[in-house]
Amino acid sequence: MKRLMSRRVVLSILSGTAFALASGCALLPGGKDAVDVDALMVSPLRTDNDRAADSRRKPAELISFAQVRRGMTVLDVGAGGGYTTQVMALAVGPQGKVWAQVQKPGAVLEKRLAQPGQTNIELLTRPFEDPFPANAPRVDLVTLVLFYHDIVNTPNDRMKMNRAMFAALKPGGRLLIMDHSGRPGTGLTETNTLHRIEEKALRAEVEAAGFVLEAQSGAWRNQADARDKHSGEASATGDRFALLFARPR
Repeated sequence: MKRLMSRRVVLSILSGTAFALASGCALLPGGKDAVDVDALMVSPLRTDNDRAADSRRKPAELISFAQVRRGMTVLDVGAGGGYTTQVMALAVGPQGKVWAQVQKPGAVLEKRLAQPGQTNIELLTRPFEDPFPANAPRVDLVTLVLFYHDIVNTPNDRMKMNRAMFAALKPGGRLLIMDHSGRPGTGLTETNTLHRIEEKALRAEVEAAGFVLEAQSGAWRNQADARDKHSGEASATGDRFALLFARPR
């Protein structure tokens, strides 16, 4: 009977693992460096706007997919108002660190960073082509969330940027990119009009810098989105892709 029960447990674990891998979700074991998502969500450092965005931004899924652990170091490229920066800073905890990169900080990010208790976030005011200091320690994770398509609309050299993100990572480190999905065949042609980008085109640019695709997530997908309207009009229900790349060891 014990052998039968053990076999059932093993099969259950294997089945769950296969499902997680197929869906692009990371299985994170427990331990002292596991992220307490419940505590993160109720942190007083999070704003009302953060909480209002949670249903569409899905911070718990973001942490899981990116395989974030306490004590990690993260570079958030194109930090914007700091939503992802804040999630990552709370996830990695006081032993970790997050760098928030922007070309010019806006009022929302400045207000966020001025709050007491933001001890593990450092602001980087740098161009996208050179987002991280060469003399800084290499990081475990780089995030670029819902902003790659905006960078396409600037004069920045994206190959230089992608290579710089590659260089910012430790060997084996990961790059998480999420963006608003464009229709097949549209490439980069609708980054300014609809603020969408074709997944295939983005992936090609990133892989050209040396990254290897490791996983994809369906957590932010919505196949009902025709992807023919401005992403801002479908901010709560628009189709978004999430890709996890690795810097080879």
